[in-house]
Amino acid sequence: MYRFLLTPRWWGINVFVLLAIPFCVFMGSWQLSRFEARVQDHRSATEQASSGASEPARPLAELLPVDKSTSGRRATATGRYGEQFLVPDRELGDKHGFYVLTLLRTDSGKALPVVRGWLPGQADPAKAPAAPSGEVTVTGALQASETPGDNGVTAQGGLPSGQTAAISAASLVNLVPYRVYDAWVTLDKGDSGMKAVPATAPDDTGLDLKAFQNLGYTGEWFVFAGFVVFMWFRLLRREVEFLRDAALGLVPDEESVSSPSGV
Repeated sequence: MYRFLLTPRWWGINVFVLLAIPFCVFMGSWQLSRFEARVQDHRSATEQASSGASEPARPLAELLPVDKSTSGRRATATGRYGEQFLVPDRELGDKHGFYVLTLLRTDSGKALPVVRGWLPGQADPAKAPAAPSGEVTVTGALQASETPGDNGVTAQGGLPSGQTAAISAASLVNLVPYRVYDAWVTLDKGDSGMKAVPATAPDDTGLDLKAFQNLGYTGEWFVFAGFVVFMWFRLLRREVEFLRDAALGLVPDEESVSSPSGV
């Protein structure tokens, strides 16, 4: 009854099934491992961001460039405050407000963006306290430059003078006549009565859309593997039924030359 499995047509079908199933299982397992890696990155980054406050501060130069291992670490830098900008549409807890961002001119010739604190309401220069004068030393959590789309950051266009949408060298270099570090610091304690902005996990370490895409692809690949098995059994069943009907003389002569599997 099952001798047809040794025909060239069924050899091709069987080889395809034997190759397709392991491939689908491998791809599904790989996507699952990517999701688990993102979960682990998120857990590690969150722990690092929360534990960074208890670690001793290190000089800024020792922590650059910012990566997953240095993001959230406490950094210290010395300089003089310069231009000040407001970063609108930033939430702290469940309240809407804005950051007060001041550039710290260092001896290296570059300026370090420093988030001195957060204030509620619409971004208003009159509400933002002036930065301290003279030489100051700041200490806070080191953060990587933002890009539009990260953490709700919007594009730069349409903002009034004195405001910036993203805290990044790419955005600030167009607003000041000197170089800016490709990183920023949020102070441990808010300056001049402002609320401190907590450190956040670095990009590509959160349970974002990409992470859940990996989880979705995992399910898709395992479904594909199940579909291949289902179709193989369906073709096998149709072939067996066709041969049984042919043996009983229930198949018209003109149909007996071809198989119901469609190949």
